[in-house]
Amino acid sequence: MRVRVALLAGLLAPCVVLAQAGPEAFVAPPASVPQLIHPHERHIANLRQLTFGGENAEAYWSPDGRHLIYQSTREGVPCDQQFVVEVETGRTWRASTGKGRTTCGYITHGGKRVVYASTHLGAEACPPKPDMSRGYVWPMYKEYELFSAALDGSDVKRLTDSPGYDAEATLSPDGKTLVFTSVRDGDLDIYTMPVDGGPATRLTSEPGYDGGPFFSPDGKHIVWRRDAARSEASLERYKAMLADGFYAPGALEVWVMDADGKNKRQVTALGVASFAPYFHPDGKRILFSTNHPEPRGRNFDVWMVNLDGTGLTRVLGDPAFDGFPMFSPDGKRLVFASNRGGKSPGETNVFVADWVETP
Repeated sequence: MRVRVALLAGLLAPCVVLAQAGPEAFVAPPASVPQLIHPHERHIANLRQLTFGGENAEAYWSPDGRHLIYQSTREGVPCDQQFVVEVETGRTWRASTGKGRTTCGYITHGGKRVVYASTHLGAEACPPKPDMSRGYVWPMYKEYELFSAALDGSDVKRLTDSPGYDAEATLSPDGKTLVFTSVRDGDLDIYTMPVDGGPATRLTSEPGYDGGPFFSPDGKHIVWRRDAARSEASLERYKAMLADGFYAPGALEVWVMDADGKNKRQVTALGVASFAPYFHPDGKRILFSTNHPEPRGRNFDVWMVNLDGTGLTRVLGDPAFDGFPMFSPDGKRLVFASNRGGKSPGETNVFVADWVETP
């Protein structure tokens, strides 16, 4: 599970219904919305909106740059399912089963298949929401397993079969390796495995949450978010919560390691919630979402930073929420999720813009 937009930005309103299956499920031509670019957002231009209403987030490009996969909760879709949208036309269809809850979709096999995590083998209904009397927590559903399917949602194949949470999968640039988060060894750690499933290799082992991994453009490095336990007491709380299937996020920082798990180094030290890191096409910078500089703030913006932690620069800054940035394969466009322009409080949509390297 990556950071949940609904918990960050508020509940989302009813909206246009997406049909539940079929390649012609929904068509909404992308709308040009230049008025939604703020004056300080000098790195983006030609902004287009791809979704309209509901909670839509975690949109990730196909290898050919023609499609995006994203997760959506909206009227008729009570908890997140995976949808694929054709970027130029807006043609959209569901790529998951419509059962259970899904998260973290990615397009694989050169644009022919998708990978996502789903709870549908545990139950067809949405799993229960976490009890917030324990504070702000993420449910780490033990029913989450990784699945592969054709781009139209057919031919579903199970990729993982291990006790507990398996999710947050993304793909290497050569299309051969998945990197993902799992609790199979008792902690939330990062693993790699072949794209069609198989033996997994553990890359992180320090106590505490490690997740949200992405490969660098050359496939030699992995960027991820880490929440290290800072004391024995906090570590014990973390273990107790995890045993009950929850995670209470603390200060998340951005880290980088080699693709084989060696040479781990911390990039940010902001002491706030920093998540959804993604490499700039040059491999020397990282975009990520954070509530810096207010640790308790609910306004998340997208920032850019050098690999050594210098050069911190704000890229996107709507007054409510901006997150999940990802560059297109050719490095010319940026997709992200945002509350900007919403018709109802907390509405989150997917946007695509041209990247302006030198404002």
